[in-house]
Amino acid sequence: MTSSDKPSSDTDRTTRPDPQDAGTKPVADTKAVTEAALFEAFGGVRGMVETVVPGLLFVTIFTINKGLHVSAIAALVVSLVLVVVRLVRRDTVKHAFSGVFGVAFGVVFAMMTGNAKDFYLPGMLYTLGLALAYLITTLAGVPLIGLILGPVFKENLSWRTRNPGRKKAYAKASYAWGLILLAKCAILFPLYWWADTTQFGWVLVALKIPPFLLAVYLTWVFLAKAPPPIDVFAEMEAAEQAEKERKAEREREAAAAREQETAAVRDREYREY
Repeated sequence: MTSSDKPSSDTDRTTRPDPQDAGTKPVADTKAVTEAALFEAFGGVRGMVETVVPGLLFVTIFTINKGLHVSAIAALVVSLVLVVVRLVRRDTVKHAFSGVFGVAFGVVFAMMTGNAKDFYLPGMLYTLGLALAYLITTLAGVPLIGLILGPVFKENLSWRTRNPGRKKAYAKASYAWGLILLAKCAILFPLYWWADTTQFGWVLVALKIPPFLLAVYLTWVFLAKAPPPIDVFAEMEAAEQAEKERKAEREREAAAAREQETAAVRDREYREY
């Protein structure tokens, strides 16, 4: 921990030592805010279910009848059904839509090659690319997890320059995501070549949730210990309100000056009269 991260007083232990005291949050609220933000960003339990169900249905049907077309179509249909359910309920559809696109690419790959294992290939390549993105962006000083969660926490990119402790937490979390996803790829890619479709499918389904939960948990640990986020939206609202008050004060001063000038003119006229 650097000197910039260490609390210097009782006040610093309860709020962020921001010079303007804008957008600060008590440390007692940090864990709750972090939990809510992670739940929103990654879809929670329902998002995990929607991620697992299409692949689980695909491998289940393929295990039973070895039919690539039936398995692929069933996976795509259930993905679409999940989106429709969210639309009917007017819920957030970004997680379900991402699942549909992933399944659709998998179906196209599998149908083109005639190899059922290729249903999983787009998702594996996406996982590998995401792992590299987490690591490369962190090395570049802009951790990807911070870019993802910054808007959710209403801090945007304020953590980059104004909150070094939080930037460090985002870097740790991004490294965790990158390494966990790389470890997952290190298991899946060899199996893609060596295992049969059924074995590979069940292993892939089994590895859907545990690495994700581990990464989310580590992210929660790192961010819960980090300084609270700076609510830049609250800062902007406060700045707008302060500007309105300054403008109103200037208008009052101008009105008072006009009244004084008018009174002075009347006084001169009265004296001349």
